[in-house]
Amino acid sequence: MSNATILVVEDEPAIREMIITALEMASYSCLQAEDVPQAHQQVVDHRPDLILLDWMLPGSQSGIDFCRRLKKDELLQETPIIMLTAKGEEDNKVQGLDAGADDYITKPFSTRELLSRIKAVLRRSNALSGDKPIEHKGLSLDPASQRVTADKTPVDIGPTEYRLLAFFMSHPERAYTRAQLLDQVWGGNVYVEDRTIDVHIRRLRKVLEPYNYAGFIQTVRGTGYRFSTQVNL
Repeated sequence: MSNATILVVEDEPAIREMIITALEMASYSCLQAEDVPQAHQQVVDHRPDLILLDWMLPGSQSGIDFCRRLKKDELLQETPIIMLTAKGEEDNKVQGLDAGADDYITKPFSTRELLSRIKAVLRRSNALSGDKPIEHKGLSLDPASQRVTADKTPVDIGPTEYRLLAFFMSHPERAYTRAQLLDQVWGGNVYVEDRTIDVHIRRLRKVLEPYNYAGFIQTVRGTGYRFSTQVNL
């Protein structure tokens, strides 16, 4: 997505300038902020196409706090976020993704890798942001408003489970391996173990269970998972 506007939220001026220079050379428009209040104002005023968000920021709110805040805002939650951080442990990566981040890149990183991640996230975001609602036997997902309803009843769903369900409903009746789901929903450059995929599948089923739609998320033995409205025998 050339000419996209990217908000760089980073408190270290040297790193922020390095990122902005690389992005502008790649024909992206850039906004910048050094803390959460500035970042929130930029998001509200300019609605960037993507946010590069540092985990550790000055002030009372961290980057991951801001990520959670955005994903709870109906007007802003569709903005894709890539977390930038020196925290490379797996638990931190899982925490960042669970907060709603679309990808995660650990410092130090090359500008080439960063640009590759940005392109991948924007591509996936565009693929999941079509305007036409998707419906399967009473379960409906509206990409424009990012709302899910079950028999016209609103469903309270987290950002990661929403992306997983959006992908499933856009590709029904096909089995996907955990690796394929990881690539399509989280991005192939993110390190997430198989068990983490399973955790999100269980969460998605739990969200759909009260409406009797959990059975649409089916386990395919020896492969992975599929979305199907047919009875899984």
